Amino acid sequence: MPGSLAAFPAIIELPDHPTTRPPDYPTMMTTDRQRYEELKREIRYHNYRYYVLASPVISDAEYDRLMAELRRLEEAHPDWVTPDSPTQRAGAPPAEGFEKVRHPAPILSLANAFSREDLDAWLERIARLDARVREAAFVVEPKLDGLTVVLHYRDGVFVQGATRGDGVVGEDITTNLRTIRALPLRIPAAPDGPPPPPYVVVRGEALMLKADFQALNRRLEAAGEKTFANPRNAAAGSLRQLDPRVTASRPLTLQCYAIVAAEGEAPATEHGTLERLRAWGFPVVESHRCPDLDCVWRVYEDFAARREDLPYEIDGVVVKIDDLALQASLGVVGKDPRGAIAIKFPAQVVSTKLLDIRVNVGRTGVLTPYAVLEPVEIGGVVVERATLHNFDFIREKDIRIGDRVWVKRAGDVIPYIIGPVVEARSGEERPYEPPAVCPSCGEPVVHPEGEVAYYCVNAACPAQRVRNIEHFVSRGAMDIEGLGEKIVLQLAEAGLVEDAADLYYLKKEDLLPLEGFAEKKAENLLRAIEASKTRPLARLITALGIRGVGEVVAQLLAAHYPDLDALSRATVEELQQLEGIGPVVAENIVAWFRAPHNRQMLEKLRQAGVWPRQEDDTAPAEAAQPFAGKTFVITGTLSRPRNEVKAFIQAHGGKVTNSVSRKTDYLVVGENPGSKLAKAQALGVLTLSEEELYALAERA
Repeated sequence: MPGSLAAFPAIIELPDHPTTRPPDYPTMMTTDRQRYEELKREIRYHNYRYYVLASPVISDAEYDRLMAELRRLEEAHPDWVTPDSPTQRAGAPPAEGFEKVRHPAPILSLANAFSREDLDAWLERIARLDARVREAAFVVEPKLDGLTVVLHYRDGVFVQGATRGDGVVGEDITTNLRTIRALPLRIPAAPDGPPPPPYVVVRGEALMLKADFQALNRRLEAAGEKTFANPRNAAAGSLRQLDPRVTASRPLTLQCYAIVAAEGEAPATEHGTLERLRAWGFPVVESHRCPDLDCVWRVYEDFAARREDLPYEIDGVVVKIDDLALQASLGVVGKDPRGAIAIKFPAQVVSTKLLDIRVNVGRTGVLTPYAVLEPVEIGGVVVERATLHNFDFIREKDIRIGDRVWVKRAGDVIPYIIGPVVEARSGEERPYEPPAVCPSCGEPVVHPEGEVAYYCVNAACPAQRVRNIEHFVSRGAMDIEGLGEKIVLQLAEAGLVEDAADLYYLKKEDLLPLEGFAEKKAENLLRAIEASKTRPLARLITALGIRGVGEVVAQLLAAHYPDLDALSRATVEELQQLEGIGPVVAENIVAWFRAPHNRQMLEKLRQAGVWPRQEDDTAPAEAAQPFAGKTFVITGTLSRPRNEVKAFIQAHGGKVTNSVSRKTDYLVVGENPGSKLAKAQALGVLTLSEEELYALAERA
């Protein structure tokens, strides 16, 4: 029973028991089957004592003897084995891939606050929607830096577990989650815990303790294997292994904090939810109930002071309204519930030496500089690369190669250069000039007057070719499973693909000589490529990588042009007639279809059968245009550019105006809405969050 016993304090106090058995269990069994059931109960009890309460009552050797006896009985009677048996934590063969799982309710993210002023502003915003929040209590928890997991139980038995994914659909990692000893395979795991409902879904965080992470890295390093950058990466990488035996070898643990869905009555408060989870035997996050924001801020400061001493990584705290009905009534903005917020710790700043400035070439030819740094640790992460934004930034800040520079991790995630430490200069530092030629293909670089960006305009540039193919196969485009950055690079370097269309001409004999490819992997990849031929027109338009044409604009174009032939004949003037497409995007579309190399690629796609057509509209107009006849107004800051949201509404038949009136059907509300919200409420106009807008289009 390995693990860090001191990591989590015991939360539930239980009496000590002089025997190895849980209380009230029979001491005499007369058949093998009875002994088998008794052993499962005993082992579940000892797992709970060890992994949840950190208070074992038997030795490791005694525990091992119980497990050995259980395995012997299962070998003799394999038909007795059930999914909740302690032996099933790492018993499955490697998987070929992860199936998709649709969550029973959205697994939402959180908006961020970075100061007391931000926290107060959050309360003022939601108080304008419902004044009751001014009298509400709050629950404060640590913001764990792990991997969100969603756990399904039927009749008390763990039946499925998934990653968060995009919040709507995640990946099925059930077999891997079974390997986590802190996860109860049956609830209640706690003695005398309340019975669970017939179906319940719990949200938690899979993570790796700091001490266990360091021990894992030492073990990997000694074995000559790649180490992990931080505990979060280690937890995520361990859970997404296709072979659960690898996951089982990793020291993962779990903390839970929410009930996503349940049949029957559920707790009415956040505090009650945590108590219920605790009573069922889940490991539960540390929490504090606060009557006001002054208390919330004191708890935040306490966590900040204890951050380095905690056994796990956190990057802030989470604040939730305790009353779940009130919390839910406030709704959602984008993918963030209004009734909760994360207070992030201040970004950390350190100084280090700038060793070099290098350049990445993007898929549209944009050159982006980045910094190569003398390795430095920031917030537990060793940073060797950082963004430099653009070439104007380097010039304005007078950043020189060899400078000592200040490096910051924004939101504890993305490292970037703030500026040089001028006082530390020795005179050996070298000023930097933007490249005159592309570092990938050697062709001259173009810097249009009035623009910040520098471009490589060589269509045959190797870096652009690889980036374009990566974009083409990505999830939001043609979604070719198993075709990631590494394999795209392999195919390009082997001369097998010059552009994305070449993917559809690959054969098994092309793939087998490549490193890492065997029969099964080659067949799976070819099947995934073949399956992508059925993607709709909008996805193919997105995949082409036309500058300024994302998913929303692609949907708009697909709604007006039946296929790529029709779109290729569109003029700049015609395209600008579509609301949401301006002159720059229209010029980009026309220029893309005029380019000879692009036309060649399109012809190869046509010959390969990748030529979707928008279906003829035989359904009623209302079905094809769910927003037909509806008028929308937009207010506040949205997760996407406003013109994209506007184009989305128009692509679905709606009209967007600038002012709220009695003729307005819906007001789409983003963060920090203006006076339009008050006017809409006064007129009885329906309000939608951005997420509700997209859901409305899907339901129609």
